[in-house]
Amino acid sequence: MKHDVIRAGNPEQDLTIVALHGIQGTRSSWLPVERNLHDDARWILPNLRGRAAAWRGASIDDYSLDAYAAEVCAIIAQYVDTPNFVLAGWSMGVSVTLATWAQLKQGNLPLPKALILMSGSPVLQQVRWFRQTNHTSLIEEIAAREERLRLQVAADRDAVAWTWRSISQTDQRHLLPHIQLPTLIVHGSDDEDSPFSHAQMLAAGIRGARLECIPHGYHSILTQDAPQVAKTMRAFLSTLPQTGALHATQ
Repeated sequence: MKHDVIRAGNPEQDLTIVALHGIQGTRSSWLPVERNLHDDARWILPNLRGRAAAWRGASIDDYSLDAYAAEVCAIIAQYVDTPNFVLAGWSMGVSVTLATWAQLKQGNLPLPKALILMSGSPVLQQVRWFRQTNHTSLIEEIAAREERLRLQVAADRDAVAWTWRSISQTDQRHLLPHIQLPTLIVHGSDDEDSPFSHAQMLAAGIRGARLECIPHGYHSILTQDAPQVAKTMRAFLSTLPQTGALHATQ
């Protein structure tokens, strides 16, 4: 499978942030935050399947959360070469982060040192990112959402449609009590796509999770509130031990 990944950030740091974008976005969604945290960590920024130069699926089966997670596990194995890494997801990237954690744990593979979950939900069957079910109408709705979220670089619309049809009835709440990693949850108080109550569900389900609310923040906090997001991430990252064995083992 062809991956589309870039390295960024400070190559002198021993912590890597693997940052996962949302259902319609690409790695460009993370760039404003990466610029603010450029010196704090190395960054691995993939475009996942159905975007830019990455591999293209051919059907709904290629765009499940498990399929995305397997792709991220392969990217971690190939690109993370520091002692520790953090897995960060925005929007659908939260769902993929949770699925990736589950696959890493099940496979007895190195786990991230921490999780960062932004603007996401542990139960996608309770959000309504899209309402159309007919493929043609769904494509039109996807195009309108691109404009609303101001996505300068967007995923293939067919990939988005297949992804939504695959993941829209998923529920990952059963995973949360088993996560024993430092976890930062960042969410806009006025998120129009993933209500703030979903951030509270994440925080209630993951023991010790830290929930940070961005007042008046909407769904696109990575771009609209990048300095505040970066400040919150920096404070969280500063609490993590900076030395240890290769990757985390919890």
